[in-house]
Amino acid sequence: MSVTLATDAAEAAARRSYGKLVAFLAARTRDVAGAEDALAEAFASALTDWPRTGVPANPEAWLLTVARRRQVDAVRGRFRAESASEHLQLLDELAEPPEDGGIPDDRLRLLLVCAHPALPANVRAPLMLQAVLGFDAAAIGSAFLVAPAAMGQRLVRAKAKIREARIAFEVPPRSHWPERLDSVLAAVYAAYAEGWSDAEGTDPRRRNLAEEALWLVRLLASLLPEEAEVLGLLALMLHAHARRHARRGPAGAYVPLAQQDVARWDLPMIEEAEALLLRASELQSPGRYQLEAALQSAHALRRHGLAPDWDAIVELYAALERMTGSPLAALNRAVALSHAQDAVAGLQALEAITEVQRLADYQPYWAARADLLARAGRGQEASKAYERAIGLEPDPAVRAFLQTRLAAVNS
Repeated sequence: MSVTLATDAAEAAARRSYGKLVAFLAARTRDVAGAEDALAEAFASALTDWPRTGVPANPEAWLLTVARRRQVDAVRGRFRAESASEHLQLLDELAEPPEDGGIPDDRLRLLLVCAHPALPANVRAPLMLQAVLGFDAAAIGSAFLVAPAAMGQRLVRAKAKIREARIAFEVPPRSHWPERLDSVLAAVYAAYAEGWSDAEGTDPRRRNLAEEALWLVRLLASLLPEEAEVLGLLALMLHAHARRHARRGPAGAYVPLAQQDVARWDLPMIEEAEALLLRASELQSPGRYQLEAALQSAHALRRHGLAPDWDAIVELYAALERMTGSPLAALNRAVALSHAQDAVAGLQALEAITEVQRLADYQPYWAARADLLARAGRGQEASKAYERAIGLEPDPAVRAFLQTRLAAVNS
């Protein structure tokens, strides 16, 4: 078998099962970092063995077996430095094969462990993204606007905390779920956003990530049907996912929301989102995700031949800004205000967040600013803002779109 085929099989197994494998391996040792190390060694062995022996019939089971051997070796290696009795018990547990020979899906359990109140709040969602979904520190840092090195240090400390504090690797009683739910939802949403940003589905690290996040939030909604924010997040993600096929033209060109062909929006998915949002509102427990889903719903009116209600959109973003204090909500409110009133009103609203440091390298801020400046007749300033946005944009299709806008301003 060729190295390429073996590598493809290993990458496919990682995409399908990385979180499940880490969750299962860490469940007995309470050592997330150790589980990741053992799994990394198993993948390295696969890349050496599979080209020679062929890809096994069940790659995940093969990886799990090798990783468990590595764990046993690691536990044996600690015998001299620490008390042996605890390690002997752990070795006995590790010697037990998985029930029915399969790999239990313990991702939800791992999500709840990573959201433990003993861990700092600012590391819970990033830890879930790395441990459950296999994000690297650079991708997580990008999602949370934190430098990769700083995020990497946070994650290392969090995993050490889980092991040293012997945080129980178990699903807590339902009465304890609410205190962990915010972090779980934040991680799932960040995972969806990361997958959503790969519109072409060409990045192997992001492939199927949006569907994986949807699967997780559907699981949460089935377990917690009375949690309004879970329903709100599912509605939000379904609304966004309904537009996935309209975000690119036939040749792969970027198509902004206002120019998308609404006939390509997935109407049954939109209707499912609307029903979930209605159920969430009936629970009378408003929250961030319900507001964001309501914003998506306002844009979805176009699917029924209606124009977006920009005044309502401005009010929803204002409510979101008051609730979260997010400068991104303020940015989007300014854009919405430019449609409800005019570009000058939008620019005035934008001035309030001009000094926010986290927006300095945020492409959507510069693209929005450029558009408003152009519409207000301030072409020279718009040109500079477009150049800044183009320099920050990694997606070639979006960069080409911005370059077209820049050329129009300069013509």
